[in-house]
Amino acid sequence: MTGVEFLPKEYGYVALVLVFYCFLNFWMAGQVGKARKKYKVSYPTLYASESENKDAKLFNCVQRGHQNSLEMMPMFFILMVLGGIGHPLICASLGVLYVVTRYFYFTGYATGDPQNRLSIGKYGFLALLGLMICTISFGVNLLLA
Repeated sequence: MTGVEFLPKEYGYVALVLVFYCFLNFWMAGQVGKARKKYKVSYPTLYASESENKDAKLFNCVQRGHQNSLEMMPMFFILMVLGGIGHPLICASLGVLYVVTRYFYFTGYATGDPQNRLSIGKYGFLALLGLMICTISFGVNLLLA
């Protein structure tokens, strides 16, 4: 007995995708740490100043790619958790798409050209839209039950 009998069995996929995102986040944090050493940006400085560091833009792009992923994390998590109750397989699939596109968003941003984040990374917003629809459907179904 697991104590979560009210959840569909397939909800396990949702949980695994959330952990997959956590691993991606740890990896991105490590990349920021490497960039700090490479571009000589010490803690607690969040962003490098171009007047003080010739590589500021390169570091800031790595930092910003991770920071944006952190900013989007709460929305992604809540949409996965709630929408996944009603639509676990769809949400898990959209979640995998989101995680993969976040990787490309980060690596594109980390090139130093912010436009590169959008080549594949922009499709993550379609995944979020799908997750919103699943969560709306879950909420409406609860109200109509």
